[in-house]
This record gives sequence, C-alpha cells and structure tokens, in this order.
Amino acid sequence: MREKLSKKFGLLMVALVTAMVLAACSGGADEDGGDDTSEGDDAGITAWAWDPNFNIAALELALEHYDNEEFDMEIRENAQDDIVQRLNTGLSSGTMNGMPNIVLIEDQRAQSFLQSYPDAFYPIGDYFNTEDFAEYKIAPTSFDGEQYGLPFDTGVTGFFYRTDYLEEAGYTHDDLVDITWSEYVEIAKDVKEQTGQAMLSLDPNDLGILRVMMQTTGTWYTTEDGTIQLEGNEPLQMALENYKELLENDLVKLSSDWSQYLAAFNSGNVASVPAGNWIAPSVEAEESQAGLWRVAPIPRLDMEGAVNASNQGGSSFYVLNIDGKEKAAEFLGETFGSNVEFYQDLVQEVGALGTYIPASEGDAYQFENEFFNNQQVIHDFSQWMEEIPQVDYGMNTYGIEDILSAEIQQYLDGKSLEDVLSDAQAQAENQFK
Repeated sequence: MREKLSKKFGLLMVALVTAMVLAACSGGADEDGGDDTSEGDDAGITAWAWDPNFNIAALELALEHYDNEEFDMEIRENAQDDIVQRLNTGLSSGTMNGMPNIVLIEDQRAQSFLQSYPDAFYPIGDYFNTEDFAEYKIAPTSFDGEQYGLPFDTGVTGFFYRTDYLEEAGYTHDDLVDITWSEYVEIAKDVKEQTGQAMLSLDPNDLGILRVMMQTTGTWYTTEDGTIQLEGNEPLQMALENYKELLENDLVKLSSDWSQYLAAFNSGNVASVPAGNWIAPSVEAEESQAGLWRVAPIPRLDMEGAVNASNQGGSSFYVLNIDGKEKAAEFLGETFGSNVEFYQDLVQEVGALGTYIPASEGDAYQFENEFFNNQQVIHDFSQWMEEIPQVDYGMNTYGIEDILSAEIQQYLDGKSLEDVLSDAQAQAENQFK
C-alpha cells in the first residue's frame, strides 16, 4: 500500500513539474522582454483610459475609424489615480501580469514611468510621423532617443471671459488679447470694482495656474537634466507674486473641489476662467449664458521671450511591451497618428482637440461657435497650440508641488518669497535626491 502511494505521489510530482515547466514556457517574458500573461494578447487588445465622455469616447470613435475587421479591442474605464497606482504596482513587481496593451498617461506623469520602467514600454516612433504633432508634446512622450507616446489631447490654455462683465468694466476683446498676467491682475481689480464679481475661481490645493504661468516662458520646476530649480527660478517667483496679489485683493473665489470650481462660473460668480481648452464643454453646459463668453489667448508672464500660449493637462497613449504590441501600435498609428477625417469627427462628436497639426485645416476646425459669440474657438486653440513652449516636466512635478503648497501658505502669511523658494528647494532636493 505504501509502495502504491509512493508511486502515485511520484507520478503526481512529475505531472506538477511538467505543468509548471509548460506554464513557464507559455507565460514567461517574450524575446523583447514582454509577458503574455497580460490582459491583451493576439486575440484581442485591451486599452485603459479615464473619463467616459472624453478619452473613452475618443478611443471608441478611433475604433470606428480603424479599417481592420479582424482588430478587436476592449476599452476599460479606470480612474486616472487607479491607472497610476496599477501601473506602478504592476511594473515595480517585475511582471506584466494584468497590464493592458494601450494605456493613457497624463503628460506630466509620463517621464516617471518611462524613466523608471524603460523596458516596459514599446517604442512606437515608426508608426507615425512625430513632426506632424505639436512640438511641445514630443519631449514628455519620448525617452533616451525613442518615441514611446502617441500625443493625444492638447491641454492648450485660453482666457475664457464673460463679455458682459468685462464690457461693464470698460474692456473690449482687443484689450484682452496678448496681455501679461500683471495686466490681468489690474483688469481683475477693475472688474471687481465695477461689477462686484471675482475674476476667477481657484482651488488653493491645485497649483495648476502656476504651471500655466511658468510655461509661457518655457520654464518648469526642473531643468532638462532633472535638476530641481525652485530657488532663483524667476518665472516661478513672478507667478507666485501674481498669485498672491490676486488672493490679497479678493479677486479670487476660492473652491475646494471640482464641483465648486464649475459652479463658480456656471452660476455667474466669476468673470473669467483661465484654463485648458477641455473646460469649454463645462462652460457651455450653462446654456443660459450662451453668447456671453469669448476666449482670448492666455496671459503671459511679463518677461522677455514669454509667449501668450501655455498648456494645462493633456495626455498621450502608450503601448506596453507585451504580446499584441504591434497590433496596438498599428491601431494608434492609423487613427490618432494620421487620420485627418477621424480628427474632424473627434472635434464634432467628442469635443476633443488633438495635437495632430494637419487636422487643423479641416472643416470642423473652422466651426463658428454661437455660444462664444460665433468665435472660431477650435481654430484659435489649434493656432495657440503651435506656440506652446516646450518644457521637460521631469519625474516629480506633483511631489514638488506638495512641498510648494505648504510653503506657499507661509508666503501668503508673510514669509519672504526668497525664503519660501529656498526652503522648498532644500526640501525637494532632500526628498528626490
């Protein structure tokens, strides 16, 4: 009996070892370092993105425009924070289990993934012409001489303003074109005095407005080689001075979350919204304000070389280095990478403005929007997009802003700006050394 049990145990062990070997052969990394235990494989492609009305809708529209009946793609909605967490958890584990073929990543986070996990992403520069895209999108989506991201939405900024409030304060559209942020502050004071309205709404925990101001000069929190530059950063210093003056003169309606931010302009409590073009559908959502809005170029910092163009947000598509990567790259290249007709429908059906420059000549971009006083808003944004200065977002934008947020509060309470930036520099260098 014991001998029979030993033989059965032996056969069982052989079967288990054989199964493990077969599993290892079929589930291990491919010759390029990929791993076919991911969500995608040759039978179907998986894509992760956030926002069903914008990014998900764009992927679905691209799928409709892709002339390949054998191509099958499952689009899964994940919150942006969940995508960041799942990518970090999965990629840091050294396996590609559960990873999608295509993933949407915010431009300002992209370098943290590309530099931390360079073998996890598939270079896709051979699938489209990078020169067809706005130049400022290339640096954040490439690394070490390879193009990894296909640039998607622009995030180009505009100075949305209420024509009735500004006219009551004595300003025409021409008065608001190509102004500086210092001039914006002075206009805000006049608006407050004449109409009683705040000029804009801000969430003090979101420093996006500082990034918008800085990028008009082609400057960021870090240099191209990744060196942290807070102390002595003149554009950042000037941006903070404008920020403080807006707050100290009661020109800002503070908001603590997204819904309050939207309510500020939808309810008519602020005179302007300096933000990325993606805010346009939210402005238009309040139909009773149709004809009361226009858009001017975003103000620039009052410095030599600064331009009236900047960026806020924006994201791009990446292909994971797993089975199905060629199919995923071909799909992106033949839709987001080169299809002018697709981009016309993207503007009209989704309201998304990509960074594919040839698309700007299409009819959809010439549309006169009645809500914005028949202004060709899409065309104007596409022109400003081409002027956005390129910056290297580095790996720690949001980590640095966590440090800056606490220091800025002390600046508002009276701490000198020089000490604020010096102390923030020391903390950032210590945390990200």
